[in-house]
Amino acid sequence: MQGLGGGQGQGGQGVDLDFSHGGPYAPPAGARYGAAPPGSPIVRHLIFLTLGLILSSLARADDRAAFFRVASRHTPAAHPEPAYHFQADLLAAEAALLQRWPGRVSVERVGDTVQGRPIWAFTVRDPGHPVHHKLLVFAQIHALEWIGTEVALDFLVEVAAHPPPGVAVTVIPVLNADGRAKVEFDLKAGDDVYRRGNAPNVDLNRDFAVNREATAIWRHLIPRRYATSPAPLSQPESQAIDALADRERFDVAVSLHAYGGYIYYPWAGLWERPPDRDDFEALGRVFEAGMTTRTYRTQQLSRWAFFFRGHGMEIDHLYGQYGTRAFLVELTRTGRSLWRPRTWKPRFRIYNPEDPQREVNRAVPGLTALARHLGGLTPPGSVLTGACREARAPTPARPPSSGEPR
Repeated sequence: MQGLGGGQGQGGQGVDLDFSHGGPYAPPAGARYGAAPPGSPIVRHLIFLTLGLILSSLARADDRAAFFRVASRHTPAAHPEPAYHFQADLLAAEAALLQRWPGRVSVERVGDTVQGRPIWAFTVRDPGHPVHHKLLVFAQIHALEWIGTEVALDFLVEVAAHPPPGVAVTVIPVLNADGRAKVEFDLKAGDDVYRRGNAPNVDLNRDFAVNREATAIWRHLIPRRYATSPAPLSQPESQAIDALADRERFDVAVSLHAYGGYIYYPWAGLWERPPDRDDFEALGRVFEAGMTTRTYRTQQLSRWAFFFRGHGMEIDHLYGQYGTRAFLVELTRTGRSLWRPRTWKPRFRIYNPEDPQREVNRAVPGLTALARHLGGLTPPGSVLTGACREARAPTPARPPSSGEPR
């Protein structure tokens, strides 16, 4: 199997990975498969699987028609941030991709927001190659972080034009559509408002189920940093991500945020190292190597600072619950510039530079390198380490440990 990270031409030691989805569903040792008699469990399973695929195809066709109906109701118009896509611009760009690549790009309504806005997921696959790995990229979990959507959209355009063989790439350009709609209204009205949450102002990135319990001593000194949502998966947006992850069992996931210039991996809520730290570091190096300039730094999120813990975050949930190698990428190093006084005050500029294209051009090659790297791996089948095999199985949420720095 091809090594990860510092292998090919990087001068480092590669790490072999196998993203097998066998887990508890793998056949028992010594199992023999012969001709199955009519009505046997195997035949019934194949029949139900075939029916499921047919119904899934029909549902996706309905979602495609529904998407075009929604897009047709929005007309792009001038707005205060011409370098960014407002909702009508975004829908038009996504519709153009679906029309241009009907055999490669599909759309699915994976959920709805609190206010009933659809959450659209676009999946790209090369129809000429069987899928053996899956990558999820999603953006704008926080209302003001628009730069993530710009990167996600450009990445979607890139993989649609050049799909990595053997990899199904799913992109959700906007998860928090209600929060984004509020910001869009603010910008058009000329209001400078800081927004992070969804419609009821819940921070979606503190709404997941794994590592929610704060136990570090620092929670008494900076309690706001250790706060979580009222209950795990309390919001429809986080429920949509969880259901999709449960169904697809992605090998790798990337959540796009701003700002900082880091490629973070789990744990966020625990000080201890994850069992698959070497895998995370190797995949992070692949992302770094793909970037053009000012590459980001790969690091465990809870090790960002000795007092920091992020409880109920998406990367801990995707990894702890489903075994997905999940990353949180902090795009940009802020949109404010010491040399541009006009950028000092607007809260929108905290996360979003005036010209997003420079950051897009920096980050998209990193995502593309990650997707193509997965495409270059051999299909599952080689030996898995115990830690990786444990993480792949659909197990209950990992209970938090003390979380104290060691």
